[in-house]
Formats: sequence, structure tokens, C-alpha cells
Amino acid sequence: MRDERLFPLFAEFDSLSGVGPKLKPVLERLTGGETVWDLLLHLPEKWVDRRVKETIEDTVIGEVATVKGEVHAYNAPYSDKSPHKITLFDGTGFLTLAFFRADGRWLQGQFPIGKERIVSGMIEEYQGERQMTHPDYIMDPAKGDRPPEVEPIYGLTAGLTNKRVHSLAVQSLASVPEDLPEWADPALITSRHWPTFRQALYDLHAPSEYDEDMFALARERLAYDEALARESAFALARASRARRSSPAIPANRTAHEALCQSLPYKPTGAQLRAFAEISADMSKTGPMRRMLQGDVGAGKTLVSAMAAVQAASTGFQAAVMAPTEVLARQQYETMDKLLSPLGFTVAALTGRDKSTARESILMGLADGSIDIVAGTQALFQQSVSFRNLGLVIVDEQHRFGVADRMKLAGKAVSPHMLVMSATPIPRTLAQAVHGDLDVSILDEKPAGRVPVETRAVPDTRIEEVVQAVGRALRRGERAFWVCPKVDVDDDDSTAVGRHAALSDQLRVPVGLVHGRMKPAEKDTALEDFRAGRTKILVATTVIEVGVDVPEATIMVIERAEGFGLAQLHQLRGRVGRGDRPSYCLLLYRPPLGDIARDRLDTLRRTEDGFEIAEADFRLRGPGDMLGLKQAGATDYRIIDLARHAGLLETALKDAESVVSKDPELSGERGSSLRLVRELLTPKIQAPT
Repeated sequence: MRDERLFPLFAEFDSLSGVGPKLKPVLERLTGGETVWDLLLHLPEKWVDRRVKETIEDTVIGEVATVKGEVHAYNAPYSDKSPHKITLFDGTGFLTLAFFRADGRWLQGQFPIGKERIVSGMIEEYQGERQMTHPDYIMDPAKGDRPPEVEPIYGLTAGLTNKRVHSLAVQSLASVPEDLPEWADPALITSRHWPTFRQALYDLHAPSEYDEDMFALARERLAYDEALARESAFALARASRARRSSPAIPANRTAHEALCQSLPYKPTGAQLRAFAEISADMSKTGPMRRMLQGDVGAGKTLVSAMAAVQAASTGFQAAVMAPTEVLARQQYETMDKLLSPLGFTVAALTGRDKSTARESILMGLADGSIDIVAGTQALFQQSVSFRNLGLVIVDEQHRFGVADRMKLAGKAVSPHMLVMSATPIPRTLAQAVHGDLDVSILDEKPAGRVPVETRAVPDTRIEEVVQAVGRALRRGERAFWVCPKVDVDDDDSTAVGRHAALSDQLRVPVGLVHGRMKPAEKDTALEDFRAGRTKILVATTVIEVGVDVPEATIMVIERAEGFGLAQLHQLRGRVGRGDRPSYCLLLYRPPLGDIARDRLDTLRRTEDGFEIAEADFRLRGPGDMLGLKQAGATDYRIIDLARHAGLLETALKDAESVVSKDPELSGERGSSLRLVRELLTPKIQAPT
């Protein structure tokens, strides 16, 4: 039940004076919500200093300024397109006010010669003189009129003015309870010089003065509140898991050594460290919830195979869930190659399996004769049952929702869960993205991986690129060709158009895959390329992750300047998986902007996914980089990860401290955490 003190904040928009049936849907569109609290969370984007300058001479071109001066002259327009002009003078300088298509009589009434006026607006330069076009405010100081010293500026939508949004936000402040307890650590508040929660909202929506430090501290305070709300939700989920019982799956050193000795290469130190962390988790009686995060080609599959061996060698079953049939088949083939020689039975279960073959797999899972199964969402269908499922492995975890993961976990009583992602993220964001999971990172590449040579090529040389691809195909190699769009009439860099052109130019079987195709059609196109039935695959970014074709040595990306840096890195990771030299050709349309040039230069300089993720974060901010939107990392209402990432770790420690001492949140501090969670985690579903 919601705390009654919060009822006024969760009243709908039409509870505000002046909001009726027409304005209510406009506010809903603006805020993405329905309540007074949603409007208060629509924070100003900036604040304008409207304090009156000492002199006109103090104003700066390109900045908003408020000045006082005597009306010196009025000049009527000399043509329909020229403005009315009024000149103010304050003894230090002149300011020209320009009004286009204005009523002359109204202007002369507003600006009588010899009278003082206060005006506020953007200072521009015109023909060497200061000018202000259509001032935001015109006031008579003799009447005591002054503009607000500081004016919050909001993001808007059609049908709303800044003045209207501000007035409604100020009205909404009255709904913030005065008796809310303090949920943040008092010592932290003191050391950071933060205002109270209520005061922070007032400082942002209704500031009494222009003070940039005050705005920053108020925003930081609210960002911490949001971080604390989320981290307390995650801490409660972890505490709940710790109270549940899972089967302890002890390490089997003999089976692990047998797997390592069967490999034609030596596992990296990062792989061994990650497996040691996973193995220790699986040995406990609380359910493991661990993320295995690694760069393209860092060897996540081997680590997951080690975990599967630990389960299978002690009488438990392991299930690997992948987002597509092609990826599930790849997982099956890799696991089968690694583990069948060691005596383990590996199977695949996807939508492709029908009748007798499917029944045989279902029976093997039910009677325990199948140790490891790789599959798609088919794994959590009602007809699938396991004899003793102990480990769930989710590949490309950001492609699955929490509900999907839980459906598969529901096939047993609290199985251990390992989720994997080939999407490196900046370490500063790890807590934002994976706050509910323990994280193991693979930050080394296996020995022997051939670096991919990356080149940026203007699209004026596209014919040379086509010829180079043709030569590679004749040597028995294969190529990816990525286009930014499926099919747009006014743009030639489309998958459909390029597929037709390359089929005509190269005279070889060319595959096509894009997001508008049905899943079965996409799987067929990817499988044809993987099996060599097509020699070049034209695609959109649907091939960004997971597709493993060792014979593919060339990745061509058209209009590369339009892709995110991390996305380009993921696409590049589709090649360089065999023992032949591989190339990534970034076709761009000149001239390049500064950010695009930095992006392509970074990609050419390094193959380190974590370094690339950091660079992408600096260039673009969190946005939807690396699929973080799907992962739930960018649904913050207040936090700006570029500025506030450090608050997440502090909030994590604070939340865990409170939850460990008061797991029911029944004490004074715990009950206050309930309030902030209700305010700032309304849409969060922490995995359990």
C-alpha cells in the first residue's frame, strides 16, 4: 500500500488548477506520466539569469541579458520586411530593440521617448551594434516591475509554453510533503553539502536566486535519491535470493582439468579467473546470479562450457538459451565439440525440431540422459521438463527480458544462473547496468587471434571495394556487407539495393537479411551464409552479435559515420574468427564531422572493446549505446550517467548496509527507504 503522505504527489494532472481535458493529454505526452510527481520529475534543462545588469556595456554578445535604459529613439520600418527599431541608452552604451511585423502604435505606447524600460532577451550583434530582437520581457521600473531573477527553462512539446509548464511545476511543489523523513545518510548529506529532498525540488523549479552551484547540488541530491532507490531494490532482491536454497554444485577438478587438457590452446588468465568466480558461486547453496561480460572473441563460450561441465559432472543438467535459432545451433555445435569427447551428452532444441526428433530430446531432458541442452525460447515451453536442472546460461542476455529468464529458471527449484553479454560497457556504468548481478569480466583475448585491419574509405571508392571483395571470394573467403537501412527510395546505401547491385556485379550467390524479414527467413539466410551456400551476406545490423563464420574475412560497413562506435566494433567482431588476415572497411560519405572522424579514428586505432566503450560514452553519452536501453540502464528519470555514475557505487554501499541490518526495512531508516523506492523506482522490476 502506498504511504498516504505521498497521495498528493500521485494525484493526476487534472488535480492542478488550470488543467482540463485538453491540457491533460498534452502534459502526459510531455512527461510520459500521469501524475503531479511526473511533472516535478520533468526537471528544467537550464536556468536563465534575468538579473538586471549594471550597464548595457556589461552585456555579452550571444548571452541572455536584462538591462535598464532610457528610450532614446523610435524608428519605423522602411519596408515590409524591415523591423521597427527602438534605441535604449543608459549613459554607457546603446541597445537596439528590433520588432518584426509589429504594431507601431502599440510599440510607441510601450516605449515612450525619455522613459526608462527594463528589457530581457538574447544580445546579438548587428552591423557592429548590440541588438535584441523581440525581448522576452518588457517592463516599466517606475511601476516596480522586474522580471524573475532566474527563470527555469523546460523541454516542451506542442501545445505548451515554458511559462505554463513552470507555473504548473511551481503549483505542484505544494504537493511535496513537509514531513518526509530523511532517507539518505546524514553524514553524506553534510559532506556533500546537499539540500533536503524537498528543498532540492524547490531549488530547481522555483529558485530564489541564480546560483549554478545550487542547481548542481540540488540535481546531484535528487540523482543520489534515484540511485539509492534503485540500489535498495537490487539489495533487497539479492537478500531475498540469499535466503532461498539452491543445490550446491561443487567443483569437479578432474572434469575441469580434462576439459582444459583437451583444448588445442591454453585458456587465458581472464577465463580462468571468471570460471573460478562462477565455480565458487555454484558451490554455494544460494542461487548464483552472475554476469559474464566479455569483448568480441574473448572466449565466453569456453567459460560457459566449464560451468556446464561443473554441473553435468555432478549429476545436474545445464541449459543454454540463445535469442535466435542460428545462435542456439552455434552454441550446440561448440558445446558438442568440446564436451561430447569427455562423455557428456549435448543436444539442441529449437523451433526447427519436429515430431520424432523433438520427442527424443524431450525424453532425454526428462530422464536426465541429456546433460546439456542449447536452445531458443523453446526451452521454456510447457512441454519441456528437466530431471535435474542445476544451471541456466543465457547468451546475449540483453536480448531477453527478465520474464524470459525467469521462465527458464522456473523449470527447477532456484537453479544457478549465468548470463552472458558480448557488449563491453564502460566500467563506470557497470553498476548502472548490472546492479542486480555479480559481474565477471573477460578483458583478455585468446592467443593466436589475428587482429582485424580496419580502414576508413570514402564511398567514392566503392567500386574498388567491390572489386576487392570479389577477389577475396575467389580465394574461398566470405564477406559481410552492412547497410544502415533496409530500403529507402531516396538513398542508395540500402540492404535491398546493395543486394541487387552485388548480385549483378559479382555473379555469386548473395544472401540478404534484415529486420523486416520473418524470424525463420532470417535464420535461413544466416544459416545459408554460415554453411557457404551464399558467399556474401548483405545485412542491416541484425547480424551485430553472435554470428560465427570463420571463413568471413571482410566486413564492409556503408555510411559508417552514422553508426555508433560500439556498434561498429560489434560488427567488426563478425570477422577475424579464423586464421586468415581479416579486414573491416568503413565506407563513409565525405566530408566527415569532427565526432564522426573521432569515432572512425578510434576504431582504427584499437580493438579493445572496453576502451571503445569508454570513447563511445565520451562522444555520445549513455543514450542507447551497446543496447543499454534494453538492459534497463537508461530509464533513469534524474541521473545523468555522464555526471553521476560515481553516485551509484556510493548508493550501493549505503543500500546494502541498511538492508543487511534491516532486511525487512521495518526500522526508521528502512521505512524511509521504502518511501524513496516508491517515488523513484515505480517501473523497476529487479530480477530475483
